Amino acid sequence: MERFRIAVIDDEPIIGREIKRGLSKEPHYEVETFLDGESALQRLEQMDFDLLLCDLRLPAMSGLDVLHAARRRVPHCEVILITAHGSVDSAIEAIRAGAFHYVAKPVKMADLRLLVKRALEKVTLVREKEALKEALFSQNRPAEIIGNSKTMLNVFRLIEKVAPLDSNVLIQGESGTGKEMIALALHQRSGRRQQPYVSFNCGGFTEELITNELFGHEKGAFTGATETKIGLLEAAHRGTIFLDEIGEMPATMQVKLLRFVEERTLLRVGGVKPLPIDVRLVAASNQDLKEMVRAHTFREDLYYRLNVVMIPLPPLRARPDDIPLLIRCFLEKYSRAFGKEVKGASSEVLDILSRYPFPGNVRELENIIERAVALSDEPEISARDLPSDLRELSMRSIEAAPRLTLEEMERKYIQEVLIKTNYRKSIAAEILGLPRTTLWRKMKQHGLE
Repeated sequence: MERFRIAVIDDEPIIGREIKRGLSKEPHYEVETFLDGESALQRLEQMDFDLLLCDLRLPAMSGLDVLHAARRRVPHCEVILITAHGSVDSAIEAIRAGAFHYVAKPVKMADLRLLVKRALEKVTLVREKEALKEALFSQNRPAEIIGNSKTMLNVFRLIEKVAPLDSNVLIQGESGTGKEMIALALHQRSGRRQQPYVSFNCGGFTEELITNELFGHEKGAFTGATETKIGLLEAAHRGTIFLDEIGEMPATMQVKLLRFVEERTLLRVGGVKPLPIDVRLVAASNQDLKEMVRAHTFREDLYYRLNVVMIPLPPLRARPDDIPLLIRCFLEKYSRAFGKEVKGASSEVLDILSRYPFPGNVRELENIIERAVALSDEPEISARDLPSDLRELSMRSIEAAPRLTLEEMERKYIQEVLIKTNYRKSIAAEILGLPRTTLWRKMKQHGLE
């Protein structure tokens, strides 16, 4: 059970002891008493308190002075002021100054316990939100998107143009093409990069679950809702939320999302007070949403709200020039992860992978290289480290290929690598596993200069 630290500050020792005795009946409350604000603030330097119960009138500094000083030191600490002068004016002044509430003397313990419980529920809510923000923000690593092909260079230019803006973005692409990498790149290049980045996959969930995850719920909203829960939209406040597979969202949930996009306010499930939310929306789909609109399976108004800017992401088979770069990137990644010294891939592996259609796109290529590095005991991965279906593809290609001499095969392969690397000899030499001087000599030998 979560524990809370409470400080009671009152210059009348009897009142302090009575409040401590009454609150200490709750096993998860740790209560300390102080006779003046100075000693309480000194203790606050050593230990954070979740709640201060402070007399408005103290010998030296007032309860309002304690409130301001405590909030500067522990921003999320709540303060309840105790006053013998329960006037409306003092209550308004205290609440305007940031107090959670106030109680009048003589203090009724039943009322105070209820007020303390409410204040600590707010503390819990803030803790949960900050913890979620921290966890989400800690996942924000630089988005390493690999590609030198013309289609990917167009994607990069579009990201640079759109990222600083607050417009909604729709990313369209097959599964495994890296849609979330693009969304994260948009976030990290925006003015919201120091705020949370939140990701949610809309596929395969019921409307009730999606509503609860995105909008959260109030305590008691339904059976089992024992605590208030912050939704992902609220957790992403001032940041970016990425809604993946938006085309899978149920139609009735699309209506709720549209209302949020238009009004930028949300109601937690069971809530009555709209909460203003400032968040940038990035959505993605592996389906053609325009076709879904024509088929009346996706709302047209929501489509145009989300599709302020479209980023089309090409499949890997449409950018084969990027395959060697991706292979090298994944080799480095998994060599470090597995503590191995796998530096490259054999020419046969490169040939097989350059001709494979990759239905699973970049994600599938990464999985293939991860497996190969895990299995390899050599400085470079070979065809035997590939899945059996890919090895069979290689054998079928060899049987169907015209007979070439070894010299002809070498020339053909070097030429293919040079073309795929745009004749960047340093990259080509690395892929071929040759020193640059040797590559230059072979190019001259084969008339490839």
